[in-house]
Amino acid sequence: MSSLTEKDRPIVQLLLSTGTCPRCILRFCCVGSQMLYRHPHQDLMRDLQEFLRNNQEKEDTGCLDAAHPPCKRIRLEHSEGGPEELNHNGAIPQMPSVDNGTATMESSAAKVCNVCLGILQEFCEADFVKKVCQKVNSADYQFTSFVFSVSLPPQLSVRERAAWLVVKQEMRNLGLSLAKDDIVQLKEAYKWIIHPQLSEELGVPADGKSLFEVSVVFAHPETDEECHFLATACPDCFKPAKNKQSVFTRMAVIKALERIKEEDFLKHFPCPPGSPKNPCDALEIQCNNGAVFVAGRYNKYSRNLPQTPWIIDGERKLESSVEELISEHLMAAFKADSFNFSSSGREDVDVRTLGNGRPFAVELVNPRRIRFTAEEMKRLQQAINDSSDKIQVRDLQLVTRSAIGRMKEGEEEKTKTYSALIWTDEAIQREDIAFLDDIKELKLEQKTPLRVLHRRPLAVRGRLIHSMQGEYLDEHHFRLRLRSQAGTYIKEFVHGDFGRTKPNIGSLLKRTADILELDVESVDVDWPPTLDD
Repeated sequence: MSSLTEKDRPIVQLLLSTGTCPRCILRFCCVGSQMLYRHPHQDLMRDLQEFLRNNQEKEDTGCLDAAHPPCKRIRLEHSEGGPEELNHNGAIPQMPSVDNGTATMESSAAKVCNVCLGILQEFCEADFVKKVCQKVNSADYQFTSFVFSVSLPPQLSVRERAAWLVVKQEMRNLGLSLAKDDIVQLKEAYKWIIHPQLSEELGVPADGKSLFEVSVVFAHPETDEECHFLATACPDCFKPAKNKQSVFTRMAVIKALERIKEEDFLKHFPCPPGSPKNPCDALEIQCNNGAVFVAGRYNKYSRNLPQTPWIIDGERKLESSVEELISEHLMAAFKADSFNFSSSGREDVDVRTLGNGRPFAVELVNPRRIRFTAEEMKRLQQAINDSSDKIQVRDLQLVTRSAIGRMKEGEEEKTKTYSALIWTDEAIQREDIAFLDDIKELKLEQKTPLRVLHRRPLAVRGRLIHSMQGEYLDEHHFRLRLRSQAGTYIKEFVHGDFGRTKPNIGSLLKRTADILELDVESVDVDWPPTLDD
């Protein structure tokens, strides 16, 4: 093996004698050749056996993979002393002679690895890869690449530490040094092996930036309690969390292993670790597609339709909403698990949105289908519009996550145009409302309205009415068109909200005024881009 040299011999001999698999041995020898890990398990075992039988003192003794030089090496350092021989828990076993190496190899080949608990053994084989791919294909996702993630039992970190301490002690005895950071990480080695197999079986490349994720969750119930001694040694590392079933998370265990003293570790955990009876279980094989974002503008023509589901004290007040009328079609078309709806502001249930409509965006979570042509998006828009006379959508299109930020940028600096039907208690003439047309940049102070105080913090907000234009209808009614700063409470500007909005139409007219109807006529946000019909 060109990637193994004479200084690796004691590591190979030692780890084989303790029940470590060939691929983990390569990891501890700091072999960075990806191709070497992909060799069949039995071939690697035979190669290691041959390596041990070879008594040449040259560091290069042949080539399994000359095209991929190792990326990590053991550091040669003069031993400057260190801990005494490991105690009875961590005693280094007597290493087998080369003569009985075959028996050792055959015994090791039949065992579950004492370090990776079988991850780099049966879970690298073609049968498991096919099982993963069957799960992916049956989920019916659209994807052009994939990223593979793996969740490992936290006790693997404990076992790796124990194996490293044994190897480190042996290397120190030989005047050599092995840094823990030089060891190839288990996840890294596993992905080296599994990526090309998955890629070939799925017919698409592995890509670390892909939005389609294939994940495997491993567990090993037989050794679950092996982390528990760390909670006694480092209690501060293990804090309960609402979204975690156990305090023994991988990160908590790694943090504790960084803190615990070497001698304390050796007192509580066997070094080398023992061989388990059973390999890990693949608890879950999951697929997940990154979210897809759809944007557009909607018009709302009903005065009995909320923007989002109207639920009070767990009871639904109205049967539908703008959000649902739009999103139910998107959910079905994209085959998504769930959605998140957002918009540039919102209107009350009894307020219509006219003109070019209000910009909105829908995040579709874990969609199975992700590719739509412009023509397909037009048909989807038409299906939404045909389904209800309460709303209409336009400019429906796929957008990026970052583009949605434009809908919210400077939201309060944007302007909106409204049309309000106003009633007055005292009779009015045309000249009584004429002065409203001359008012420009009227500054308001609005306390949080009483009607929204249950869901908004109490505050006084400064707002601007940029311009107004009155249209006389009769002695008690007129229509007021106004352009205001976004975020202005228009209803409260009309009736005053018991003096909580100052000034207001009532105070300006010096009589009681109330609003009967309100329409949003434009939302001046230049997004999303207008599409040709």
